[in-house]
Amino acid sequence: MIEFDIEKTLQSVGRSRDSFALQMQTKLDGGAFVALFGRSGSGKTTLLRILAGLTKPDAGRIVVNGEVWFDAQNKIDLPPQRRSIGFMFQDYALFPNLSVRDNVGYALGPHDKAWLNELLAMTGLEDLRQRFPDSLSGGQKQRVALVRAIARKPQLLLLDEPLSALDIDMRVQLQEQLIHLQQRLGFTALMVSHDLGEVFKLAQHVLRLEHGKLAQSGTPAQVFLSARHAGKLNVRAQVLDIRREDVINVLSLLIGAEIVDVIASDDEVRNLKPGDLVTISAKAFSPLIFR
Repeated sequence: MIEFDIEKTLQSVGRSRDSFALQMQTKLDGGAFVALFGRSGSGKTTLLRILAGLTKPDAGRIVVNGEVWFDAQNKIDLPPQRRSIGFMFQDYALFPNLSVRDNVGYALGPHDKAWLNELLAMTGLEDLRQRFPDSLSGGQKQRVALVRAIARKPQLLLLDEPLSALDIDMRVQLQEQLIHLQQRLGFTALMVSHDLGEVFKLAQHVLRLEHGKLAQSGTPAQVFLSARHAGKLNVRAQVLDIRREDVINVLSLLIGAEIVDVIASDDEVRNLKPGDLVTISAKAFSPLIFR
């Protein structure tokens, strides 16, 4: 069980630089995979840093499996090295002068050699063990960072948009790796992600933040599918290009990783420009779905 009730004053993202309060109170089941979802600047990364001991809250309490990690009233604040955590950043944060094996085993003792060898074999890094980070692809670096984060068998794995820079195929591979490792080791994972597909695939529980507050909590279906409209399809897309072909307007839209052309009226394109986000809405009684 992970329980936290924390407060921290933050600065808003943008020109105003107004302050707002991050206020989070919740309990999470041990062994769960939890997604933190919300707009940029809502406090997601700060919450991870607070749990890791890298940022100190103004007030509150953090208890993990019965151990108090932070208690403002009783002046308890365990440093990061005394918290059973793994932290995976967006930028890999690998040691450039250490091999893959030494990066993964950096925080392990000499008695953990058997576990290190097992971990490298289990995650497909055995053939890369002597390579250095500058000779690895982005996906390989991210896999090394993931394995290093779980090498100490943490109670809590913190993931700050760890797969956002990868192409779709590599993302899927590392998502599968994450699922396998969590089932194998039983850690609790708390992941920041803006990818709804990733949230539905990995998370059993979602905490949706709005301006520092917990707006919704529940399964992905409860949080994102509660306001459904029968027979209506709504898809978010980004405008890539707007062009006139004969008597029609054609929009090139980015939907996920796919580019789709749609026809639009003069009114629909009048105030649009490349980079805008739009919603495509259509009604279909029985849509065809292909795989």
